[in-house]
Amino acid sequence: MPPAPPPPPRNFPFSLLPATPSPASIENLKSNIENSPAAVLTLADLAAWSRPGTSLAVLGHPIKHSISPPMHNAALAELARTDARFADWRYFRFEIHPDDLPRALDLLHEKKFRGVNLTVPHKIIAFDRVAEVDPAARPVGAVNTLRWSESGWQGFNTDGYGLASAVQETLGRDLAGAHVILLGAGGAARGAAVECLQRRCASLSIANRTRETLEALLATLTPVAHGVPFGGFAPSAPPAGLPSGALVINATSAGLRPTDEPPVDLTGLPNVAAVFDMIYNPPQTKLLRQAEFLGLPHANGLSMLVHQGAKSLEHWSGIPAARTAPTMAAAARAALGL
Repeated sequence: MPPAPPPPPRNFPFSLLPATPSPASIENLKSNIENSPAAVLTLADLAAWSRPGTSLAVLGHPIKHSISPPMHNAALAELARTDARFADWRYFRFEIHPDDLPRALDLLHEKKFRGVNLTVPHKIIAFDRVAEVDPAARPVGAVNTLRWSESGWQGFNTDGYGLASAVQETLGRDLAGAHVILLGAGGAARGAAVECLQRRCASLSIANRTRETLEALLATLTPVAHGVPFGGFAPSAPPAGLPSGALVINATSAGLRPTDEPPVDLTGLPNVAAVFDMIYNPPQTKLLRQAEFLGLPHANGLSMLVHQGAKSLEHWSGIPAARTAPTMAAAARAALGL
């Protein structure tokens, strides 16, 4: 059998040298970015933004982990099936350093983004940079939801609504009339404390390791307590006078890492009624594992994330949060592989 002939010379139909992109290819790249809600975008992408549809965004540092885009985009796709107004609505994520937040907010307003969600640390930074703050958000000192208006951004905080809705949905309990033991004194705890007091909880006891931070939070709560008894204690030394049958809410970051110890020992608290942990990833922290071991009703923070997101979308779209929450919940579980 004769040997196979040598292969013909390879003629590459392209240059191996880097080419200067044409204006058309740059526009195609911009179009791909602006129509890819899964991408992590930057301030530079925002500066070049030209998408004609209705755009929404979440800003954070970091933001890659956020499941808000799949959650919101699933709800928007569901709405668009029966309402053509939402056919061009999309939700994007932007990695924005805190130093760049003022510029980002100006650009988002200039580009007429319909609405914006803010994560830590932007919630507090943005509070003094919006044109109008919803009265319910003022005591919290933070905004997580912005809505475009001609005169500037309108600021709201939907975290408290998310907490109250989640506690009711997952544990069947109301904050109103409940004895609450709140773990933490940071930004998340402040929002939770204000919500509990505004809903007239029976009492509020706040546990925090750093006394100075705890005292600062307690001082800010006095104007909104309106007679509801509240106080603080060190989690390592719960006082004897804590109310029995309290709802325990974790608003600390303890539990995000596998090596984290629980923020409190539940056996040191009198007759705990239920435990809610704002952390949703991992889905079960050491605190929740202890609650399960003790046979206590317990839930993680995924439902809170869903309900605060649905309330944000209500501010932007006018669609009641209760209508979009089920779709958002399904999308959130899928995004986390649950």
